[in-house]
Amino acid sequence: MAEQDLIRIARENIEAFNAGDWDRFKAALTPDSINDEVATGQRSQGPDQIAQNAQGWKRAFPDAKGTIAHVIASGNTVVLELTWEGTQTGPLVGPGGTIPASGKRQVTRAAFIATIQGDQIKESHHYFDMMALLQQIGAAPR
Repeated sequence: MAEQDLIRIARENIEAFNAGDWDRFKAALTPDSINDEVATGQRSQGPDQIAQNAQGWKRAFPDAKGTIAHVIASGNTVVLELTWEGTQTGPLVGPGGTIPASGKRQVTRAAFIATIQGDQIKESHHYFDMMALLQQIGAAPR
């Protein structure tokens, strides 16, 4: 598969998240896809579970948007450097508990690494600075 095709598949996943289009989001994932969200320790398997995790972020940050800054593709792997931003107007539910809505805006840099199989994401690893995010919404001291 050409690098442009790999990049298109990875971008599609971010664009579907941005739009809150969960059918489109899940269509970009293989039936046995795995997502490892390193910052939270959440590991999701299958399109439904991965989408549920993403929907949790959208409930906490309804205006959440990922903006891709750089892209690298090699073999069957795509790396996206992106910035997530949004305002926390809903509760942020995570493995450590629930953080009430703060009304504060956050901007967090991240890396998303996706392994492509066929024309879908088979496995993804999402790295972002959780401490910076928590500090920006007032849930951790600066």
